Amino acid sequence: MRVRRLAMLLSGLIPHPCGVVELEQYSTDGNLAARWLVDIATFGDLNHGDTIADLGSGNGVLGVGALAMGAGRAILIEADQEACNTALTNIEQSGFSGSAVVIQASLGIDSIDIESADVIISNPPWGRQSPKADRPFLDAILSSGITAHLMHSAEASHIEPLFEEHGWAVERYGEADFALPATYSHHSRQRGKTRAAFWRLVPP
Repeated sequence: MRVRRLAMLLSGLIPHPCGVVELEQYSTDGNLAARWLVDIATFGDLNHGDTIADLGSGNGVLGVGALAMGAGRAILIEADQEACNTALTNIEQSGFSGSAVVIQASLGIDSIDIESADVIISNPPWGRQSPKADRPFLDAILSSGITAHLMHSAEASHIEPLFEEHGWAVERYGEADFALPATYSHHSRQRGKTRAAFWRLVPP
């Protein structure tokens, strides 16, 4: 699927409900999600029939996008029940009900089973509201032993040393603007943006 067509599909999804500020919930823009998924496929990490696991899946934008690109199955892990409901609606409306499972679970607290996944994709909380909020996501990737693609703040300096300490190969391969609509009461502007970076994490 071409990037433009994929971006149009993902931009038409019901956005993340963004109801819990502590979870740092934001919708991933459809254009950004589409470009990122194409990058992942270019690495050879997202192939026809693959199973993807999305940690912190929000409204399901990355899972829907991966399935639209030919993935065989998507496992979506999300802590917020309202976001899970939104993801289920987006999956159904996109015609992928038989290819996706949405699991309401909190990483670091609930046990999850993603051993069947071929690749992990995650845009975790960046820890700006709750320090180290990303750590359960990073630990889940480390424990999985599965190649992962991570979106995080471009200012993050802890990704490389953490994974390299455990023998993983780490490649930071790009940056992009991440839109920040005025979702929460502490936002002073109607719309802003921050800089996101992307990492490919390959187990030893």
